[in-house]
Amino acid sequence: MVHSIELLFDRDTEAVIRHLWDDLAAAGIPSQAPASRPHVTLAVAERIAPAVDALLKPVAQRLPLACAVGASLLFGRSGAVLARLIVPTTELLALHAEVHRIGGPYLLPGPMPNSLPGQWSAHVTLARRVGGAQLGRAVRIAGRPSEIHGALAGLRRWDGSKRVDYLIS
Repeated sequence: MVHSIELLFDRDTEAVIRHLWDDLAAAGIPSQAPASRPHVTLAVAERIAPAVDALLKPVAQRLPLACAVGASLLFGRSGAVLARLIVPTTELLALHAEVHRIGGPYLLPGPMPNSLPGQWSAHVTLARRVGGAQLGRAVRIAGRPSEIHGALAGLRRWDGSKRVDYLIS
């Protein structure tokens, strides 16, 4: 299971995203609820050494960071991942680059390429395995409201093997 370093939303923004998850689930679309917590993945690797947590504390102290949750996105082909774009700002891109600069040596055997600066698509996942028959309805549900103004308020390291998160503050 992969490990990751992630941004967490403030309580109000998280509530709006959880509402989208609930609406998708009510429509029979396999949403993220309740198995996960809304987040924005910054770095992904097969393993992340726990020693990185202390080094990332200065990054966590830069939070909260205002964010806008924008357009709906689809990743993949059949059985797509449905997500919403996190509108990239200079501050968000700088924070992302800093996580990789500091954390790079602790991402083992190295970061997954799609999480690297210059290749990263900041997003929050809403649903997985969305099929053709569900796609139109899923995108309509996911797109309301068209923009969510909120904040990224926390930083965590996720251990996917143990399914445990470690807050960095």
